[in-house]
Amino acid sequence: MPLKSKITGTGSYVPEKIISNHDLEKKINTSDAWITERTGIKERRVVKAGQTNSDLCLEASRMALQAAGLRPKDLDMIIIATMSGDMPMPSTAAILQRKLGARHAASFDINAACSGFLYGLSVADKFIRTGASRKLLLVGAEVNSRFLDWKDRSTCVLFGDGAGAVVLEPTKGKSGVLSTQLHSDGNLWDYICLPGGGSENPPSAKTIKNRMHFIRMKGNETFKIAVRTLERLVISTLEEHNVETSELAMLIPHQANLRIINATAKRLKLPMSRVAVNVDKYGNTSSASVPIALDEVVREGRIKKGDYVLLEAFGSGLTWGSALIKW
Repeated sequence: MPLKSKITGTGSYVPEKIISNHDLEKKINTSDAWITERTGIKERRVVKAGQTNSDLCLEASRMALQAAGLRPKDLDMIIIATMSGDMPMPSTAAILQRKLGARHAASFDINAACSGFLYGLSVADKFIRTGASRKLLLVGAEVNSRFLDWKDRSTCVLFGDGAGAVVLEPTKGKSGVLSTQLHSDGNLWDYICLPGGGSENPPSAKTIKNRMHFIRMKGNETFKIAVRTLERLVISTLEEHNVETSELAMLIPHQANLRIINATAKRLKLPMSRVAVNVDKYGNTSSASVPIALDEVVREGRIKKGDYVLLEAFGSGLTWGSALIKW
């Protein structure tokens, strides 16, 4: 029987500081009712001064390793999905390797924005299936708050900070990652973007004046595409393995907007009791949202052995991806 990758441990971490909708009411022209109605978000977590992406990764990783019964020195690979790393170079994964003391692990970052964890899971799965890795740590982590224009109510109300991690190991049993799907459409890159700070628009007085170092988003256009795309993605993923929607024990979607999550579940005729939701507590944590939600449902005992679990995400690029897992 060929090798598959299996999640043997999960972990997550969010910063202590909470910014509620009522806190935002005091800073910008918005209201708790306006934010809740349009997004489902009630509060979000943000890092404190001096706290970094790799700090969040470290806490989530320690939990995942403990759950898997492993030590940092057991790891042979670390992958971090992020668009808000500690610095342009070295990779945040290399910094995490040092902080963990995982001296035997190769390390690198991957950037697919909100779909990053699914892209990372697909890459990690291939490493495991080929035998190139046997004990792999995958982390999705973001410090979005450092890249938000707190005067722009269309974006600053949406995002939060956090990290989620999983440990993957090989298995020859029936459980594990059954398959992953990855997609992108670069023609729509400007629907969600952060235009300043790269080689096209390096930091300058002009980019700072034009507020190009903050996340920009075409919310309405993105919403419409996301709902249609995610429905097709889930159906396609299930059909690949002849699994009916009714057989799905848990859908773990990217936590961007409660309306998108509800619309997707309604189109699939999936009860919300079988959909993981925490966007109300954390907002959109980008690549961290799926692994944070996964860790929560695992620790709450909402997934049992043999269950079908489907992960899906949609984000900047535009990118979208999925993974079907038999727990």
